[in-house]
Amino acid sequence: MKERFEVPDEDVPQVAKALSSQTRWRIISLLRDKSMDVSRIAEALKQTEANISAQVKILERAGLLKSHYEPGEHGVRKVCEPAVKQVIINAVI
Repeated sequence: MKERFEVPDEDVPQVAKALSSQTRWRIISLLRDKSMDVSRIAEALKQTEANISAQVKILERAGLLKSHYEPGEHGVRKVCEPAVKQVIINAVI
């Protein structure tokens, strides 16, 4: 996990969008310093796995989460963890 993620100007809209959702913010908070699979995240947040998967993709594209696949009880499971500890947006307005 990277300690700091300084967001370049051209990536600010994508990162801001990723951080603007209550659900995505709750996912980031839930995963702070640990990893969880999509099923457990969905269960903890009382949401569908499909919705959590879609939200995780947005967070991955923004560089805020990373994930990998592991064997599970019924096939494979997608395990997510934070990609960074701190996000710094240094945009000139």
